[in-house]
Amino acid sequence: MATKKQRASKATAGRAVKRTTTKRAAAAPARAKSAGRGTLSIRTAAPGFTVNDLQRSLAWYRDVLGFAVKERWENEGVLQGVELAAGLVTFMLGQDDWKKGRDRVKGAGFRIHCTTDENVDRLAERIKAHGGTLSQEPRDEWGMRALAVEDPDGFKITIASVKR
Repeated sequence: MATKKQRASKATAGRAVKRTTTKRAAAAPARAKSAGRGTLSIRTAAPGFTVNDLQRSLAWYRDVLGFAVKERWENEGVLQGVELAAGLVTFMLGQDDWKKGRDRVKGAGFRIHCTTDENVDRLAERIKAHGGTLSQEPRDEWGMRALAVEDPDGFKITIASVKR
């Protein structure tokens, strides 16, 4: 049985968590509630892609999709990786070191799903205007408007917005 002091401590801790959560909720995007005690709760994810030609991939993500370069990693003046940002999302690109062979397939069985507040049809036009190719033209599916692209290495990305 808990003492008065233990119960008071638990009650105070609960209020502190609620205040912190409320402050974070105002600054962060809405997120799903955990399924229950002990389940994993992730706030962000930053997928990393090992690419064949870092300069080419960097140009594609920056110029075609519209990501901004957040950070660059160089070794002895040679670009080895970049951190890219688009809104609250971060992607990492790293130059393949070829230790697993030059003929390995990339992007197979893998797709990144992203949501946006942007108009997907206008985004599709912008991608095409900057030399990109859509693997799926904008269409309505699952209550969303979505398009799909493949990066230079075959990594698949779906970008969708909630239909309004």
